[in-house]
This record gives sequence, C-alpha cells and structure tokens, in this order.
Amino acid sequence: MAEPLVLGIETSCDETGVALVRGNELLVDAVASSMEEHARYGGIIPEVASRAHLEAMIPTIQKALGDADVDLSEIDAVAVTAGPGLVGPLTIGASAAKALSIGLNKPLYGVNHVIGHACVDQLVDGPLPERAMALVVSGGHSSLLMVDDIATNVTELGSTLDDAAGEAFDKVGRLLGLPYPGGPHIDRLAREGDPTAIRFPRGLTAAKDQAKHAYDFSFSGLKTAVARWVEARTDAGQAIPVNDVAASFAEAVADVLTAKTIAACHKHGVDTLVIGGGFSANSQLREMAAKRCAEAGIDLRIPPIRYCTDNGAMIAALGSAVVRAGVAPSSLDIPVDSSMPLTTITV
Repeated sequence: MAEPLVLGIETSCDETGVALVRGNELLVDAVASSMEEHARYGGIIPEVASRAHLEAMIPTIQKALGDADVDLSEIDAVAVTAGPGLVGPLTIGASAAKALSIGLNKPLYGVNHVIGHACVDQLVDGPLPERAMALVVSGGHSSLLMVDDIATNVTELGSTLDDAAGEAFDKVGRLLGLPYPGGPHIDRLAREGDPTAIRFPRGLTAAKDQAKHAYDFSFSGLKTAVARWVEARTDAGQAIPVNDVAASFAEAVADVLTAKTIAACHKHGVDTLVIGGGFSANSQLREMAAKRCAEAGIDLRIPPIRYCTDNGAMIAALGSAVVRAGVAPSSLDIPVDSSMPLTTITV
C-alpha cells in the first residue's frame, strides 16, 4: 500500500511554503519569501507578511502541484503550521488549509512549527532513532527537545529565557551597522575574525544557574556585553575590529548552544542529535557541533541549509509522520496559537 501523500503549508513568519511529501520522500518544496519587503524596516512587519502570504498562497500551491505533476484530488491529507508564529500569517495559512480540507474532503492536521524544524531531517537522513535530541535554533526560538517519537512524544528540556540566538544576531548586526537580517552578515565577517579576540560572557553557564537552568539559554546579557564593548571603544576614539567582534560573539553563542546540548545528550543517554531552524545555517555552530559531537561519540544530523529556514517541507514531513502514526485529524475549527507549547505536536 502506498504511503499517504501529504500537502504541507507553512506561514508562521515571512515565507509562504508549500510542499508535498509521501512517507519520507519529498516530491516538491515551493517557497515564496517576503524578506526583501521587510529588510527596509529592519525587521518583520506582521501586516506586511500577512498580505504577502495572501498574495502568494494560491500561486505557491499551484507551483508545487505543477512541479510535482500532482493533481489536488490525489492528496490524502493537508498539514499546516498552527503555531508558534505570528498570528496574522498563521491565520492565512490555516485558512487556506481548512479550505483545501473542506473542498477535497481530506483530513486536516494542525502541527507545531518548531517540531517541524526537527522532523524535516527525516527527508534527508531517514527516520529518527527511538530516542533523539533536537536543538532548534532560529530567529524566534532556541529550544532543546527530547524526541521519543516525533509524531507523538516530544519533551522540552530547555528554551531561551529572553532573546533567541537568531534574534541576538540580528540585534548585534544592527549594532554593528549591518543590513537586516544580521545573521548571514555576522557569519560572513566572523570567518575573517579571531573568535578568541574578545571573551564575551556565556549566559546561564555559572554553577548557580545549573540547577534551575541547566538546559535553558539566555543571550540578552551577551548582546548587552557586545554593545558596551563597542561603545567603550567608540568613546575612546578607537576603531572597531568588526570581524573580531563578530567572531567572538558568534563563538560565545555556538559555545553555549553546543555545550548545553551535548551535556543534555550525556545526561539522558542520547547518541543522536538533530540541529534545525534558520540559525543552524551558521557556520560556527555547524563546525563546533560537528567537532564536539565527534569527540562525544554523538551522531550529528543537520539538514542542508535550504531545509533550515522556514519551508513547507518541514510541515509536510511532520504531517506525514503524524498521519502514519495514526494520530487523529484536527478539527476544522482549530485556532492558531502564537505561543504554542513545544509539547503540543498536533492540535
């Protein structure tokens, strides 16, 4: 019997993603981004993003179907991001998915965006083992998840208490006068800098924080430390070594993320780690994770960069997983939830 064909729709922020997945096979992944429209504002404007999703939705669905040579009537289920994310954009995606579900008389599955970032790796590296660790890092999330079953059993071990890793990069990028989004620009400059030039603080790593926040993250203090360092140099009339600042800042973020994650793997006896989300494209994080996982005997899985940013493939992949696991479909009146808890896989 053929695996179910799942259409996935992602609209949590500024990318309109539509994909088709059968089992763990990706047939097509179509994405329309409104990033350029937000760049002039230095950040995401929810109203602008919502309008862009509205305009892009039907053309992106048509492109996905056309590229895969699939007719709408062939789809077995529709999966959509129900949260977390921006309410306006989420509502556009959910509305489109509900309309498709009703029109095609096919089941609807509202799924968790963050867990989708971990699940998309199954399209590249195959099924996850019985127990795995997932570190999802993006502009809005820095979350450490224990995955016993990607479709039915995910536990949140830790998360960011303030700025997410990607958010901190954007703020430091702005501080250094770099274009939005700051992450790729800091990553580029960091490759030319000395990561040991400046010792920036590592949030929530002191002994006093270990009992309560062993697997939580905090990057607000790091961002402030960078601002004060730059301010002091500027006040003294000294040049700012932008490459070294970028490298030292990125090193501090990657150090905390990987150290806490590998400690969690050891503590819970896990030997497979998946890293996903937009920030997992960061070269220092990838290199440090690869080195530390190799030393610790942990199998590291990071999907290709095109699957790290928001896309429909991650939602179709999670939708496919929950359909195959026999999870009950969602109700047609499911709400969107901007702060959906990470223990909620489907709604």
